[in-house]
Amino acid sequence: MQQRNLYSYSFNDGEYIEFRLLTGDDSIEELTQLLHKSYKVLADMGLKYVAATQDHSTTLNRARSAYKCFIGIYKHKIVSTISLYSPKPLDESSWYSKDFVAKIGQFAVTPELQKYGIGSKMMDIVEEEAGKIKNVREIALDTAETAVHLIELYKKRGYRYVETVQWDVTNYKSVILSKSLYSNISQW
Repeated sequence: MQQRNLYSYSFNDGEYIEFRLLTGDDSIEELTQLLHKSYKVLADMGLKYVAATQDHSTTLNRARSAYKCFIGIYKHKIVSTISLYSPKPLDESSWYSKDFVAKIGQFAVTPELQKYGIGSKMMDIVEEEAGKIKNVREIALDTAETAVHLIELYKKRGYRYVETVQWDVTNYKSVILSKSLYSNISQW
C-alpha cells in the first residue's frame, strides 16, 4: 500500500522530487544500490563507510531500526534517503548515548542529483521530525574527520563538533557533529 507523499520539493526549473517514508513495498536492493553509488566517491578516497559496501540485509536492518527512514522518489526511482534514529542509551558514542540526542544516518543523494538542494531539503525534514520526538533537543551525525567537504556542509547548517570516535567498522576516525533543535547557537 502506497502512502501519500509527506513532502515535495521543486528543483531544476520545474522538476520535482517527492519525499516519503520507506515502506515494505519499496526495493531494499534499489536503496542499497543508491547508497553504494552515493558513497563511491568517499570509498574512492579510501574511506570505509559502511554504506559504501553494505549488503541488502544491513540496509534493511538499518532502515528498520530507524525512528523514520525517508526516501526521495524522482521519475519512479529512489534517488535519496535519510534515516532518523531515536536516542539510544547504549551507543558507542557518549554523545549519541544521551537521551536527548537523535541521530541521522544512511544519508545519500544519487550523484547526478547532488547540488540541487535535495540533501538540504532532506536534512530540513529530519531536523523537523527530530523535534517531534519526546525530550529530544539535539540532532547529531557523524562523518570521517578527513571528509572536510561534508564537515563544512554540516557546519553551514549549524552543526558543531562534539567528539571524535573510532568505530570498529570503519578505517577512519569520525567526528560527531550536533545541532540544537531550539537555537542557532554555534560552538565552532
